[in-house]
Amino acid sequence: MKDFGRNGWTPDRISDLNGQTFVITGTTSGTGFEAARILLSKGAKVVMLNRNPKKSEDTTKTLKQALGENIDILNIQMDLAEQASVRKAAAEIIEKVSSIDALICNAAIAQVPSRKLTVDGFESQLGVNHYGHFTLQGMLFPLIEKSKGRIVTVGSMGYDMGLKTIKFDDIHWEKDYTANNAYSQSKLAQIMSIYELQDRLKRAKKTEVKAYACHPGSSRTSLITTSGSLMMRFIFGLMKLSPLTQSAEKGAYPQLMCATEKDLDQSGFYGPTGRSNWVGPVGAHPIKPHAKDQAIAKRLWEVSEKATGLKWNI
Repeated sequence: MKDFGRNGWTPDRISDLNGQTFVITGTTSGTGFEAARILLSKGAKVVMLNRNPKKSEDTTKTLKQALGENIDILNIQMDLAEQASVRKAAAEIIEKVSSIDALICNAAIAQVPSRKLTVDGFESQLGVNHYGHFTLQGMLFPLIEKSKGRIVTVGSMGYDMGLKTIKFDDIHWEKDYTANNAYSQSKLAQIMSIYELQDRLKRAKKTEVKAYACHPGSSRTSLITTSGSLMMRFIFGLMKLSPLTQSAEKGAYPQLMCATEKDLDQSGFYGPTGRSNWVGPVGAHPIKPHAKDQAIAKRLWEVSEKATGLKWNI
């Protein structure tokens, strides 16, 4: 593993990104916005995938005011909760972009207080966080492969806070739904599928494509206020005032590192390395064995292909 020194990884390490294209989900606020801003400031083209076209327009204006009119942004509307919307957005990207240097799967919903289903019949957190991104990654894989690019999944330390496995017999929580368990499963699914993807790429001898799992630590973003219960919002509101949280900009460092840092070990799990991995210098840190359970990951992949109707072309 690379050692980035006492201060950890920072965006100063990113060189000129002219001619490179990055696709990011969820850029209208928080870590996604900061990641887009930093990549654009280094000369990259950024494709922003967001559910709300008005917020996307406002974000573009904000970024142009900050960085100048000439930055290269492409806005495409996409709702991760709808498989049809993901497929439509992916088709539009394929039409408009010739290659992808990194796809950053950043958008998420969290701690949804009562069980909700997506239009496709998936529990909402699993549907948005895992299945939506699974389909997007699979459809964009040929463009990523073309540029020997990367897939970066922004997970969460929540992967270790629920049942710590995939509940295959009731994956959509018809029984015993809790906001935390369902969120935790969705984040574990995202992380597991990255390590499973690595194994599949190795077997297919397609190791020029890299896949990384990271997390933002405890960052001051609107994630909980967007989808969490009143109690969760209250607790997180108090936490934001404490030294146990960090800025959204710092929360973006792990995904930026995974998208740009040369020769980064794929077996790592990247995020803040300080207190409880919530804050602190960014680098690799241990991940619990249940997140790398190969039998569960393989089964999850097969279940995900069946649920989304998408067979990856690896």
